[in-house]
Amino acid sequence: MLENKTLRDVAVGDTATVVRLVGEGAIKRRIMDMGITKGTPVSVRKVAPLGDPIEVTVRGFELSLRKDEAENVIVA
Repeated sequence: MLENKTLRDVAVGDTATVVRLVGEGAIKRRIMDMGITKGTPVSVRKVAPLGDPIEVTVRGFELSLRKDEAENVIVA
């Protein structure tokens, strides 16, 4: 069985490509408004000591995502 890898699973320093977004409503809309859409490369820059938030680079911008938001981003 193939498991879905989320943005939360990407190691610091690695880059992944967004496959799709899951979830509904405000969280999904917020993620899309930040520029995280299908086919977009996302680089994980830093993870806070307790794992929340995660700092990523998307389209030349640095963003901070909560763990629950990162779990809604399926990557390859």
